[in-house]
Amino acid sequence: MSKKTKKITSIGGSALIEGIMMRGPKKSTVCVRTGKDSIYSEDISITTIPEKCSFFKIPFFRGIAGLIDSMRLSYKSLMLSADKAIESAEIEEEPSKFEKWLDEKFGDKLVKVMMVIASVLGVALAIGLFFFLPSFLFDLCGNFIPAFRETDGNVEMVRLWKSVFEGVMKITLFFGYIIIVSQLSDMKRTFMYHGAEHKTIFCYEAGLPLTVENVRSQTRLHPRCGTSFLLVVVVLSIILFSVVSTGLLNLIPALAAIKGTIGYRFIMMAIKLLLLPVLVSLAYEINRLVGRHDNWFTKIIM
Repeated sequence: MSKKTKKITSIGGSALIEGIMMRGPKKSTVCVRTGKDSIYSEDISITTIPEKCSFFKIPFFRGIAGLIDSMRLSYKSLMLSADKAIESAEIEEEPSKFEKWLDEKFGDKLVKVMMVIASVLGVALAIGLFFFLPSFLFDLCGNFIPAFRETDGNVEMVRLWKSVFEGVMKITLFFGYIIIVSQLSDMKRTFMYHGAEHKTIFCYEAGLPLTVENVRSQTRLHPRCGTSFLLVVVVLSIILFSVVSTGLLNLIPALAAIKGTIGYRFIMMAIKLLLLPVLVSLAYEINRLVGRHDNWFTKIIM
């Protein structure tokens, strides 16, 4: 378990392929293991949105900029670690004709192309799983569970049940994803780097020398963890989307008239996507609060 924290910093980072990226107030550095006894390191940087426009330094709006900048920096770090992983890997077999065609077609840009495709597919899958699937399954269950079907006297109760159902589904999907991918050997190793990053930051904040022994004794559960941030987003989405959807149904009779149809589901999914900046900003401010203060309230959130 970690010693008592002497200082709270803004230092963070992310796990990469065989390495980590550490981000401080002045610079960011990527370190990647390229061999048994060799580690490659490189300082990286981006021009952040608040540096270009001071408007995004204002609370609430800074959350949107912070998320975009974090994604940009993480993507740049991940691409660097992927390049180094490919360079250090030994070629064990002859590449296939398809692999040779890809190499001839894209050359050095192949890794970037694959990352873009994977990112697009990942976003599409996340939208389908977290925005469309829970609502679809609730409506489907309404065919078998009377309490999930709206009548003249139970509209508010059904909306409450739907919020609970979708919330449980989202949290189950989130934890299910984490558990499943952690069983993959490569992802498990990446999670180990993730934990090592947290331990290192705790060791630094405790004012201890950064040695292996001191780092090993720290906890891996850090309040500013990006995974914790995602969980906060999921929980907040349950509350925010429930309030907004109920309000829209009460204010727009035409929307209530098509409730339960495919068109309704897509409209609500679009509205939820439009609310994402609001959701992210609220979660960012909560995560920032937890990361900067150490009291009973922030410990409960952590």
